[in-house]
Amino acid sequence: MLLVADIGNTNITFAIYENEEITATYRLTTWFKRTGDEYGFMITHFLNSADVRKEDVEDVIVASVVPKIMHSFINSIRRYIGKEPIIVSKDLNLGIKIDYDNPQEVGADRIVDAIGAYYHYGGDLLVIDFGTATTFEYISSDGTYHGGSIMPGLEISSEALTSKTAKLPEIAIKPIDTLVNKDTISAMQAGLFLGYIGSVEYLIKRFKEEIQKDLKVIATGGLGRIISENTDSIDIYDAKLTFKGLKKIYDLNR
Repeated sequence: MLLVADIGNTNITFAIYENEEITATYRLTTWFKRTGDEYGFMITHFLNSADVRKEDVEDVIVASVVPKIMHSFINSIRRYIGKEPIIVSKDLNLGIKIDYDNPQEVGADRIVDAIGAYYHYGGDLLVIDFGTATTFEYISSDGTYHGGSIMPGLEISSEALTSKTAKLPEIAIKPIDTLVNKDTISAMQAGLFLGYIGSVEYLIKRFKEEIQKDLKVIATGGLGRIISENTDSIDIYDAKLTFKGLKKIYDLNR
């Protein structure tokens, strides 16, 4: 069995692969002050709840965009799982070419998403990850990652709206169809949600014009589903895309 972990700014997500199938997943809030023992306890609990013995975990692969927690996290894998984790970096065989001015700047999450999408959906793709930040990545048909764009995530936008205004309340992110609203919360929800979809649709349109190709658009990330369900500009929503990318990287380097 393979344990894969994606460490993001908001959440750490885990999956267990048995051969080519994901048999269990787990989501944990990212918190800088957790100790290795705390991570170890939580990972062990996840394995136990999935009826997996730590002895059955053959390897662990990790992608991270949060350097501050890596020391504790890696030590937890070593101590509680007894494995030396594979850390995603440009030094591994990634199976795609990186066309970027400084490849060290590219977040591991962006690369993993690109690999997962390319090996499952082919080339000429636009991959959008709706996470803490929303990232747009272009991967051409020859397996080259060309970079893309980054915009604030939907939750960041919501937090900015309420934290920078004295009288606007915190709101839940939810689909709303009308722009003419007669209460403040609905007005905020409409502006936030429909405005965000409008931004995403415009960027997709501009990507296709700039690249001059009819790109297949793949979405992933925690808020990707709700966005995908409310626009025709996204072709596929794949909640497991990052896990698929991690599994592919592992297979290429095993």
